[in-house]
Amino acid sequence: MKSESNIGSLGVDTRKLGVWLFLASEIMFFTGLIGSYIVLRFANLESWPVPSTVLNIPLTALNTFILICSSATLVLGLASIQRGDKEGLQVGLFLTILLGAAFLSIQMNEYKALIQEGFTISGSIFGSCFFTLTGFHGAHVFAGVIWLTVVFLQSFGPRFSRDQFCGVEMVGLYWHFVDLVWIILFTILYLI
Repeated sequence: MKSESNIGSLGVDTRKLGVWLFLASEIMFFTGLIGSYIVLRFANLESWPVPSTVLNIPLTALNTFILICSSATLVLGLASIQRGDKEGLQVGLFLTILLGAAFLSIQMNEYKALIQEGFTISGSIFGSCFFTLTGFHGAHVFAGVIWLTVVFLQSFGPRFSRDQFCGVEMVGLYWHFVDLVWIILFTILYLI
């Protein structure tokens, strides 16, 4: 059962409320970055490159699929612990960590290839926007992988059960937010 000390006066778990408030601040952060990108792009339409001429869209589409799959494995892990299946939770968390690490690895390889081709953060406004947006997102994915790893390690103890899974829900909220932000970034940076 949930501890009464975590339920606030509104009947909401204060830990989850804290994550939601944190995510609200992150929404404002990414909205500012994305808004700046849109303003800069439309102010420089003549000099803005067509993304497909600079970026590897097929590779990034695969990477997007990997990140979306990582959300699915996390949902399966949460559903498992809600049924009392701790091993299913561990498998779901492990796969999510693995897919998150794969996403970061592919992104780093993309950065390496772009820099070798002369596309850098200081080379153009598009380069500055691209590396800033994807870099901040990558930092959030990295933080999420660390948080998932902590939850995974905690899953080997008595912390999670059919009635106690708030820690998994909280990391899930964050991870789904990171996935949603990536879908938006992929669309505006790579496809439009």
